[in-house]
Parts: sequence; structure tokens; C-alpha cells
Amino acid sequence: MREHAGISREELKQSAAVTVAVLLAIGLLAAWNVLIPGVDAWENIVAAVIGSLRMTGPVAAAFAAWVALRKRRALRGRPLTTWRALKAPLAIVVVVLGSFGATVLVLAVKTVLTDQSGRLSLSGLGMGMAGLALYSVIGWVAGWVVPKAFTPPLAGLACYGLFSWLADDRGWADKLAPGTGEPYDLFQGLSGAPFFDQTIWLLGITAALLLGWAALVTRQALVLACALLSVLAAGMGVSRVLAQPKPAAAVDIAYSCQDWPITVCVHPGMRAGLTELGAAFTQIASRLAGTPAAFTRVEQRPLEEELKPSNGLAPVHVPDLSAGFAEEAAYEYIESLAARCPGTVADGYREIVMAWLRGEPLPGGPLPEHQYAASWFSWLSEHQRREWLRMFYSDFQNCGLSSMYFGGGGGAVRPQVAPSARPTPESSHVYPVYPEGEGTPNSAPSTSMAGLS
Repeated sequence: MREHAGISREELKQSAAVTVAVLLAIGLLAAWNVLIPGVDAWENIVAAVIGSLRMTGPVAAAFAAWVALRKRRALRGRPLTTWRALKAPLAIVVVVLGSFGATVLVLAVKTVLTDQSGRLSLSGLGMGMAGLALYSVIGWVAGWVVPKAFTPPLAGLACYGLFSWLADDRGWADKLAPGTGEPYDLFQGLSGAPFFDQTIWLLGITAALLLGWAALVTRQALVLACALLSVLAAGMGVSRVLAQPKPAAAVDIAYSCQDWPITVCVHPGMRAGLTELGAAFTQIASRLAGTPAAFTRVEQRPLEEELKPSNGLAPVHVPDLSAGFAEEAAYEYIESLAARCPGTVADGYREIVMAWLRGEPLPGGPLPEHQYAASWFSWLSEHQRREWLRMFYSDFQNCGLSSMYFGGGGGAVRPQVAPSARPTPESSHVYPVYPEGEGTPNSAPSTSMAGLS
């Protein structure tokens, strides 16, 4: 079997094939965990493959370190030319970039066959490749400098710890790691400018490390000069990365909408969730009709934007289309209608109305008066509850509900007066609800309820 610098060509080929397969499997698994469930958008694919670097990068570093220590042992005492020194690490970079391309190709198969929103960010893919090259060069230098058996796994663990710490810093340091800042918001998109600047930084520091190592082992002044130029390029990239402002949420999204029974609009990459989202909010819209929070349009908004219902619009947050996403969006929206009330008593009455709006069983509450109020409210028909909410929405929103709004807070649970009976003024302070919609409800606190059906 022909030997190449002490290492058989067949062994190198087999190691490269195994590495590509392992990196592809790990890359697909890691990317799948980063993908936003249910989103059909090119940005989702790009963010996923970049996010997979957190797992594939350390593996690439460990592989490079293993080859480097084998190479150094085989070349012990032999002089190296610049090309001979750089050929092996560059071949490793090509191998790991091949696995990255295969990961992109596999994830893009479904994307190509379906109608995807957005566009493929080539600058984002370029940044991902530059990041993977940096992992490989770090592993190569570590394996060469410390040619020990423990170096490859240690290099992989060190890379994982370092870049995970940088990515999770949430300050200026996270911009130096190859990543998108998970989780990302579809409304912000993936801007090419930050990716380009990150690529300059990553390629600069990669070239500086590789050429600096080559200058050390070859004693070539020209190689050292190129390494210093690479340091300048890396510095320029860092300055550009840190000078980049925080991306603003996009305002020109071309929504995908469903117009019946109410209008529901989402990011085009989430159009698969229109039907479920519409079903969840149609009942809410019917219960809020006639109140200041009435709406006929549901619109997805950026995740960092506060939900403020207004002018017939219900803004919602939909981070993904995983199971139960519509219920979660409805729950968050309903919670935004009225802030939690200070004190157990007031908040217990608020929760009764909230539960009805969410379509959940009415809570008994921590106090007997809450239990009575929930029981009283449960005997109302759906029409009566809607009329009740129209009358007292401002009190519900401002934590002004009390036992007066729920049959007086005591007595029999179910009134026994016939449905046709209408309330007559009494001295007790109980607010009325008209079962059959007859007459005009009187919200003055000096009236009382005679009965409900």
C-alpha cells in the first residue's frame, strides 16, 4: 500500500469519508433542532445550517487535530515547504466544507420542491463555511502544537465551550461567533451585510492562524508577512461587525392572508398555520364583538413588539407552528387584553372572564365568592355573557370587577325567575343582565337583578 508522508492514502480517504458522513449526520440532526417548526422559508434553512455549526464545528476541530498529530509524527525531523505545510490543512477544510454543502443540499430538497418565501442568503452560507473553516484550523494547530492522544477530543470540547460561550453572551461577543443569534425572528430576516462582515472577520482570523502556523514551521518571512496582513483583515472585520446596528424589524412583509370567517394574516413562511389560527380566533372575535377590543383582523407581529389591540386589529405572536401554536397565540393575546389585578379578590374575578374568553372551564377561584361568581356566570347563556362583557368591559380591563357584577356574590346559585321576567329596581347593589336581550341594560350600581334563565 502506497504511503503518503507516513500515512497511507487509503487511510486518509477512509477517514475523510467517515468524517463527511459523521458531519452530515450531526449537521442534519443539529439543523433540525434549530429549524423553526412548520416554517417554509429560505431564511429558516440558512439559519438552521448556520446553527448546526455549534455541533459540527467541534467535530471538525477534533478530526483536524487527529490528522495534524499523525502528520507531525510522520514528518518528524523533515523540512517543510510552504505548499507542503498548507496542503494537508487545506484538504481538511475542503472535506468539512463538503459536508456543510451536503447538509445544505439535503435540507434544501424539500425547499426547492415547494413554494418557499424569502430568498437564499448566499452571504449567510458563506459565513457558515468561514466559521467551519475556523474550527478546522483551530483543531489543526492544536493537534500540531500538542501531538498527544488526548488532543483531538480536548480540541473539540474546547471549541464547543468557547464558541457556545461567545454565542450565548448576548453582548458584543456573540457577534464574533458564527451564528445568527438564536432564536431569530422571521420579521427581521437575515441581512446580508452582517454576514459579509462576519465572513471577513472569520476568514481573516482563520488565515492568520493558518499562515502564522505555516510561518512557524517553515521559517518563511513572506508567509509571516501574509499572516500579519490577515490579522489586519480580521481586525477590519471585527470593527465592521461591532459597528453594525441591531437589525430593525421589517415593516414591508407581504402577508399571506385568509379572509373568512375573519381575516387572518401571517408571515408567508407560516401560511400553513392560517386555518388553525383562524379557527382559534373566530370564537374570540365573536365574544369580543361590541367591546373596545372587537376585531375583524388577526395579524402576526414581530416577537419583540408589544401586543396592543386597536382599531379592529388583533396582533399576535407566532414563533413557530409546533403543536398547539394557535392556542398559545390566543392565550397570549387574551392575556394582553387586561393586566393581572393586584390582590387575590380582583384577580379571581378577572380569571373567570379570561377562562371564558379562552374557552376553558370556569375556575372556582380561591375564595367562596369566586366560586359563587363562576357558578353564576356559568348559568348565563353565551348571548348573555357577551352582553355582560359589552356592558362591563372597562371594569374588566381596569380590575374593577367585584361581586356586584356576578349576581351579588351570594344567595342561590341559579335564579328562579322566569326568562320573560325583567329586573326591577331594588336596594341591593347588583348589576343586571337581560336574558332575552329585551330592553336596554342599565349599568348603574343602584339597580338589582331580579332573575336569570
